[in-house]
Amino acid sequence: MLDGWGEANVAAIVGLFGGILLGLAARLGRFCTLGAIEDYLYGGNDLRLRMWALAIGSAVAGSFALMALSFLSPTDSFYLSQKWLPLASIVGGGLFGYGMALAGNCGYGALARLGGGDLRSFVIVLVMGISAYATLSGPLAWLRLALFPPEPAGQVPPGIAHALGNLTGVSIALIGIMIGVTIMGLAFAGQNLRNSKSSIFWAVAVGISVVSAWAGMPYIHDTGFDELTVVSHTFSAPVGEFILYGMTASGQTVSFAIGSVGGVLLGAFFGSLVKGHFRWEACEDPRELKRQIVGAALMGVGAVVAVGCSIGQGLSAFSLLAFSAPVTFAAIFAGAAFGLRQLIVGFAPANN
Repeated sequence: MLDGWGEANVAAIVGLFGGILLGLAARLGRFCTLGAIEDYLYGGNDLRLRMWALAIGSAVAGSFALMALSFLSPTDSFYLSQKWLPLASIVGGGLFGYGMALAGNCGYGALARLGGGDLRSFVIVLVMGISAYATLSGPLAWLRLALFPPEPAGQVPPGIAHALGNLTGVSIALIGIMIGVTIMGLAFAGQNLRNSKSSIFWAVAVGISVVSAWAGMPYIHDTGFDELTVVSHTFSAPVGEFILYGMTASGQTVSFAIGSVGGVLLGAFFGSLVKGHFRWEACEDPRELKRQIVGAALMGVGAVVAVGCSIGQGLSAFSLLAFSAPVTFAAIFAGAAFGLRQLIVGFAPANN
């Protein structure tokens, strides 16, 4: 298959499969980072947060099951092959969360809305992709490297299961599977999730999208000759890569990232057609547009600093139980909560 189709093309297909699942989950399952946080903080409804927990738990259990079967070596991923920088997770996650609140969506959510015809999200996607690339390899790269210089990980990869395995001598794969099952159990502790078969289905589908990447990319890496990087879904720099490919396709090859971004757009498009929600929308308020541009720029910068967005750290890195994942996710939550409070209730003292 690799010889006939080409390694890059097969990687793009792996990304496309998972991306379509993510796009469908966003449109049909209402799987959304900011929506989950807003529901919890201002609607008193934790259903979508529990969906997140179920997606994380299923991704963790599935990923460590792949490790148990020797299909995945976690140190092939940069989430566990680089030294964890706590400050980068906190600063980057906070910037991303605050920008997400200002923009009204994360990168993944903006792609899903764009697939449904929302042209406001087109601006978010463009600005976030460009700012991510500017921070990754553009004019802001020197500052990022000066403040958060990357270093190789030590002998023990910076992951929860690896640290516990090193401490106790218990199988790392077994520890990871047990943690994943525990997270799934916590998610099912809420009756609202147990009563929603659709929510359960789409949360597990999101977990499968991550596991499919960890299953497919190591095979391509180990079997092919190009030694493609082992990656999973994230939507910060890959959005910039997708934009760049759209402008220079004749001089580039496709990749997992390009397939992943394209898959979300396709999945969201078909999902919006199924629900009858596809419609063209544009921004009518200049103040809203300005807020979305600023938010998108902050998301692009924050995601690169934190080495992942709400999907990259909140799902892909979490599936490997990297130390960075829960800290970054908590910082994203805090940044989003701060931004939502500013937008919804403001910070002015109440009048007596």
